[in-house]
Amino acid sequence: MSDLEHPNLEPLLPDYGDACVTGLVPALLEGSLEPDWLSHDLLAARRVVLLVLDGLGWNQLQQRRDVAPVLAALEGRSITTVAPSTTAAALTSISTGCPPGEHGVVGYRIAVDGAVLNALRWSTGDGDARRRIDPRSFQPCPVFGGQFPPVVTKAEFAESGFTQAHLSDTRFVGFSSRGELVDRTVDLLAAGEPFVYAYWDGIDRIAHEYGLGERYEQELADCDVMVAQIIDRVPPGTAVVVTADHGQVHVGDRILDLPAELTTCIERQSGEARFRWLHARPGAAVELHAAAVEAFGDLAWIRTLDDIESECWLGPRLGMAARSRLGDVALVARERVAFRDPAEVMSITLIGRHGSVTPDEMLVPAVGIVA
Repeated sequence: MSDLEHPNLEPLLPDYGDACVTGLVPALLEGSLEPDWLSHDLLAARRVVLLVLDGLGWNQLQQRRDVAPVLAALEGRSITTVAPSTTAAALTSISTGCPPGEHGVVGYRIAVDGAVLNALRWSTGDGDARRRIDPRSFQPCPVFGGQFPPVVTKAEFAESGFTQAHLSDTRFVGFSSRGELVDRTVDLLAAGEPFVYAYWDGIDRIAHEYGLGERYEQELADCDVMVAQIIDRVPPGTAVVVTADHGQVHVGDRILDLPAELTTCIERQSGEARFRWLHARPGAAVELHAAAVEAFGDLAWIRTLDDIESECWLGPRLGMAARSRLGDVALVARERVAFRDPAEVMSITLIGRHGSVTPDEMLVPAVGIVA
């Protein structure tokens, strides 16, 4: 690829010490933080709903303000998500208030004891991994500050391993439609709940399957209506706060295979297609890094595990468990490309992608209104 889109772009690393999704729950539920990126009115509200719209990046929203006028009019600004900018890591960071380096859910596909765990399905090549890899011990950080809030999310997620990992010790309230999400959320607040967490995954699903075109904009418009309905129906004095776990880039069919110079150096891959971890064969880590720079240095940021730790990509502290789940070399896409792992089987080809540390993927909204 000769015409680079972002030849001098630097990685946008998470702002773990300030404006990051890790600060939302400590500020809104626990009151242990008072960030200047959330208004005093939101922080002082008697009741709060935190709505996570999976996949709604700040840049994508700003480019489509006319499609989502309600969301665009909410007070607030962009904050960063975590690295990697992917659902499993970011949702766990929202619920725990901890960076991935602490909670250990370090991506979508995670190397664990010789296998690769799909964190969202909680499965390995051998199938369901809930017994072999206990979700509660895998992710040991308490969620929602040790409190017991209601969580409004899809009913089908109730028994999943990922739910057990990032939403343990909460009151699960399931729904099967967009309208039911609104109803469940409003009913809980009307019944006196001081804090409700709600999650919708439609924007992310549509972006993956169809990219950032007409279908994406229709889903964004539908989410805008959903937010308007919540604002209109919650009890007076309720803060409605909207955020996301990551943004998106339109990759399309630009999925690159690793050349033989790399594949001969690796035992396996983990991570995501835009934040790919390469696990070196014994004694081949230095050779692997050099080969990765040679093959993809014009398209991606290439970092060793030590680089990732010293530059605090996954947080100021990389715990032993988290470190053991990472590879030797990180291949992090800077351009609109993805890197193929033959072991990663997908039912569809993903058109919209995320995981890397570009602004389109890293910036998410932290916006709201007191109804």
